[in-house]
Amino acid sequence: MVEHSYLTQKEPPPRAWQRMLSGRRLDLLDPSPVDIEIEDIAHGLARLSRWNGQTSGPLPFTVAQHSLIVEDICSQLKPGWPPIWRLAALLHDAPEFVIGDLISPFKSALGGDYKIIEKRLMRAVHLRFGIPPDLPLPVEKTIKRADRASAFFEATQLARFEPAEARRFFGSPAGVAPLELVALSTSAAQREYLRRFSELTAAVLRAEDRPDAGG
Repeated sequence: MVEHSYLTQKEPPPRAWQRMLSGRRLDLLDPSPVDIEIEDIAHGLARLSRWNGQTSGPLPFTVAQHSLIVEDICSQLKPGWPPIWRLAALLHDAPEFVIGDLISPFKSALGGDYKIIEKRLMRAVHLRFGIPPDLPLPVEKTIKRADRASAFFEATQLARFEPAEARRFFGSPAGVAPLELVALSTSAAQREYLRRFSELTAAVLRAEDRPDAGG
């Protein structure tokens, strides 16, 4: 009996890569640092809305703008912080340029698989831009604190949370100067993100002869 090839041929694995505007093809399950470009990240984050778009005002509040704020808050919390860690703060949400900005409750519901994919992408981003794949714990905690402070201001000013409710979910932004948030346009957010990235990478290069892992 002849066994026909179409009976034994395996289905090809489902496509897990995304084509970027730069022309790169980024494998979401096994991302390579060489397929990551800052222009793709900035483009994606500037078109991605925080809070699933449920914010007041005529413009969405983008992940790119949020990232700029988090990096700025880190400079308040840690004056003189090495630029490598400030660059990590700017890029803290970089994986979202391909996997989107899911609200925290939904991330928790999805569980481990989502977090594994997110972590692989984050490590690839770090390697691409000369940041340690895994951040020192004090650095990670500082960025998370800044992230939650930004979320508090966004929640109370844009997402119509009551202050007490926002404090319950995100904590009080202690040690952070009050912010008045005004959403940037997509083009402005993208431009500012790239500008700040350029400044920080230049500062990292200048500091290479004076390494300091201070967290």
